[in-house]
Amino acid sequence: MSILQETNFQSNINNELNIGSTILSINASNNAWLKGQLVGLGFGKFQDWADLWRPELAGRISMIDSPREVVGAVLKYMGASYNTDNIELQVNGGRNAVQQNLMLLAKQVRCFDSTHYIKALSVGDVWVAVGWSSDVLPAAKRMSNVAVIVPKSGASLWADLWAIPSTSKLERSRQIGGRVRGPSPVIHQWIEFCLQAARAFPFTEEVIPGASPSAIECASVEAPRELTKGKPKLETNLIAGMPPPEILAHCEFLEPLSDATLSDYRGLIAGIQKPSHGLIHGLHRYILSLKEFFQQSYLKR
Repeated sequence: MSILQETNFQSNINNELNIGSTILSINASNNAWLKGQLVGLGFGKFQDWADLWRPELAGRISMIDSPREVVGAVLKYMGASYNTDNIELQVNGGRNAVQQNLMLLAKQVRCFDSTHYIKALSVGDVWVAVGWSSDVLPAAKRMSNVAVIVPKSGASLWADLWAIPSTSKLERSRQIGGRVRGPSPVIHQWIEFCLQAARAFPFTEEVIPGASPSAIECASVEAPRELTKGKPKLETNLIAGMPPPEILAHCEFLEPLSDATLSDYRGLIAGIQKPSHGLIHGLHRYILSLKEFFQQSYLKR
C-alpha cells in the first residue's frame, strides 16, 4: 500500500516533524470510446481492461506512450499489480506470459502516442483511447457520442502535491529587505482553507485537472445542479472526477520502481514498438484519416 493510501488522502503537514506536503489533486487513467461505433459492432459498453484484447477493436485503439501505463494495463488484465517489482516471480506465467499478452495488445493498438492519442479518437481514426484523465475528460466533454470509464478492475492513480520545502525553515532568522525569510506563518491555515469541500469549484469546472481530495470522502456527492444545467451529460462512471468506491478500492497509486524493473518494463516495450516511417508518412496517414472523417460526415447528412 502506498504512503498516500496509508494517510487516507489526508494532509501530511506537520510542523514538528518538518514535513510539509498535502494532496492538491488526484488523477487516474481512463478509457474513452465512441459509443456509436461500438454499439454498431454489438459490443455494448466498455467494461474492463480485457476489452482491449477483443478482436472487434483490432487497429482501433490509441494509447499513451508510457511503459508504466502500457505494461500496467497488461498486468491489470492478468490480475497483477501496477507496482509489480518482479514480473517473473509475481505474475502468473512470468515474463513470457506478460510479453505474449503485450504483443497481442500491440496488434490491437493503432498508435502509442502521448501527444496525439486523443486526436486520433476525435477524427475517428480509432474508436477507443486509453490515457490520463487530465487529457481524456476535457477532450471527451468537447466531443459528442463519447463515453469515459475507469476499468472495473482498477486503474493507476497519481497525485499532485503542494509542498513546503524543508530548506525554507533553516534560515528563518535571516532578514531580506526587512522581511524574515521563510514560509508565511499562516501557510497551514491557507492550505486547509483551500482543501475544504466548498473550495472544489475549480475541479468541478475543470479549471484544475483531476479531482479534489474531498471527492474521496464525498464520492457520492454530485456537482450542484446550477453548475451542470444546460451542459451535455457525459456518460461516465466517474463521480466528482473519481472512480466509484467499488472501483477505487482496486485502483493503485503508481509507486517508484527499482532501476532494474524500469529497465525491464522498457525492454518489454522495445520488443513491440513498430518501426517509424518518418514525418512524411505520418502526415500522409493523418490527411487520409481526415479525408475518411469528412467523407463519413457527408454520408450521414
